[in-house]
Amino acid sequence: MSENNQQILLVSRPHGEPVPENFKLVESEIPEPGAGKMLLRAIYLSLDPYMRGRMNEGKSYAAPVEIGDVMEGSAVTQVVASNLTDYKPGDFVFNPGQGWQEYALSGGENVRRIDPAAGPLSYALSVLGMPGFTAYAGLHNIGKPKSGETLVVAAASGAVGSLVGQIAGIRGCRVVGIAGGKEKCRFVREELGFDECLNHHEGDLAERLEAACPKGIDIYFENVGGHVFNAVFPLLNDFARIPVCGLIAHYNATGLPPGPDRLPLLMQQILVQRLTFQGFIVWDFASQFPQFHSDMSQWLKQGKIKFKEDITQGLENAPGELIGLLKGANFGKKVIQVSDDPIPLNHSKS
Repeated sequence: MSENNQQILLVSRPHGEPVPENFKLVESEIPEPGAGKMLLRAIYLSLDPYMRGRMNEGKSYAAPVEIGDVMEGSAVTQVVASNLTDYKPGDFVFNPGQGWQEYALSGGENVRRIDPAAGPLSYALSVLGMPGFTAYAGLHNIGKPKSGETLVVAAASGAVGSLVGQIAGIRGCRVVGIAGGKEKCRFVREELGFDECLNHHEGDLAERLEAACPKGIDIYFENVGGHVFNAVFPLLNDFARIPVCGLIAHYNATGLPPGPDRLPLLMQQILVQRLTFQGFIVWDFASQFPQFHSDMSQWLKQGKIKFKEDITQGLENAPGELIGLLKGANFGKKVIQVSDDPIPLNHSKS
């Protein structure tokens, strides 16, 4: 056990892309759990694109991280000490309020016990956690896939996109992914079983996407925005559904892009083609989590779902890895290993 608590604080707000100077690594005393509290030690910390929004000041669907506070983040943790009757030392717990620190106190609010038999501990942050549930809930509630339809998903090798495509394939859809790089596209096609995957770094994306979707696009799961959406938009069929999960191409933007103003065209097509654009936050569908966990666990056991994690050792590397994540440098779900995994034989990085 460490003698001190490593923490990473947000010390300034970024203008555009985050930089290492926006963060500061500090050490503090390990807190003592009082009455009704338990002490949790992080094993795996999740890094996610939404964290960029938490660094900004201003209104959003969640409060920003205050300057000088520990960066926000969820983690797989182990109970070190407990004054709660439901938890004892050694238990594994998913803690959405852990933050970027090794140790944190919890009163048990919003935590979830982790069963090590369900898979590697890190899966509680990925395929059996928020990214998996995001793919499942957004696709089923908004995308409403039907057998024979065509689905396109951006960031197809990422934590959410890789699962969207595989679930859509299980539902009988033709699945076309878009990813950034030849190796990512090879993985999406050959390992995940998508019908096609296009590298958006290569030219003529619109023409290649049209060739890959001869019957148009019925569902577009939006994770990116930018030039990828520009290629998708003309191919949307009447009554197409567009779950809007993320817009990573725009998270570091400091203002609106230059003209022309395409909003009238977008609104006209929404009307004429009766398109459904719906943004969502995964916990809008929180009541469906048990069904998701049951379905996803079964698909994993049956070999219908494959998943890749991108794990970096050391809490001190979290700032640089988040900066890279926002540029697409990760390959799979980005996770920081903060401390030793007590059951390493149960863990695989891919």
